[in-house]
Amino acid sequence: MSALLSMAVSMSNEQRRAAAALLREQVPAVAGIGRLFARHGYELALVGGPVRDVFLGARPADFDLATNATPDQVLKITSGWADKTWTVGIAFGTIGLRKGNDHFEVTTYRSEQYDRTSRRPEVQYGTSLEDDLSRRDFTVNAMAARLPGYEFTDPFGGFDALRERVLRTPGPPERSFGDDPLRILRAARFAARLGFAVAPEVRAAMTDQAERLGIVSAERITAELTKLMLAPDPALGIDVLVQTEVAEQVLPEVSRLRMEADEHHRHKDVYEHSLTVLRQAIGLEPRYGLEDDLVVRLAALLHDIGKPQTRTLLPGGRVAFHLHEVVGAKLTRKRLTALRFPTDVVKDVSR
Repeated sequence: MSALLSMAVSMSNEQRRAAAALLREQVPAVAGIGRLFARHGYELALVGGPVRDVFLGARPADFDLATNATPDQVLKITSGWADKTWTVGIAFGTIGLRKGNDHFEVTTYRSEQYDRTSRRPEVQYGTSLEDDLSRRDFTVNAMAARLPGYEFTDPFGGFDALRERVLRTPGPPERSFGDDPLRILRAARFAARLGFAVAPEVRAAMTDQAERLGIVSAERITAELTKLMLAPDPALGIDVLVQTEVAEQVLPEVSRLRMEADEHHRHKDVYEHSLTVLRQAIGLEPRYGLEDDLVVRLAALLHDIGKPQTRTLLPGGRVAFHLHEVVGAKLTRKRLTALRFPTDVVKDVSR
């Protein structure tokens, strides 16, 4: 982790200069394109994940950039400079570029408005970097470095949130999740990836807005769940979903593992046990030559989901779960199919 994050006070101007120097040192590849845009009279800034990752001690592989140039202007500016150009995201204001081994995504500042019945925004271009950052999901992803000078910009306290290891939203979380419900799952995913806590007000908004996930396609939900499950500590993200009741919308069988045990009939906490098994399975991956194995991780999480339906109370305070593995396989197949996981994943996890 960057030494900057060990500072216990808000950033001074000197510390902001130190942040800019660190970004200049760690992300030199964006200086050239920054000068290119400046020569043409346009703004360009390194934004989001690459800035966050530098402060966390990681070197970003790809570069997200924001500009006041329109996509057509971006294409004109970079013509003859980029080795390759992609326009697959041009409808959303994004142009992909490759220069040597470096990959860039340049997106025009946005000020889009969302339809409450759809998570697809009506794209409207903005003129302000600060307004663009205000539309981003979390404050740790709403930091920027203006190019080519790497001037550090942090209007919503993302650096402080990194230091506190907490996820907050740039504006009211209700507005953020109302605009794009998929951000609800993204909160759990970033918690799992970064090991961060989710701020209380964000958790409350996740619970209040959970039903809005109904407007999100199964494929997009599955994409987020897959990223969550392949994070360093997916159990942390799963627990965020369960505790906020979001799991009721996407993985209700996992929520139901929290079975109550009365004073006469005792059994181990199946929910906590499942999270433990998930963490232990991940710990064993290197021994078996595995890395980020989605099938093993899903199977570990879901291996006992048949127990709530098969729980039987026996004399002497004992509890049995006869054929829970058979029931669990059926429930797993049904849930993963509904989420539209790939057929081979559904088959292998169920088996």
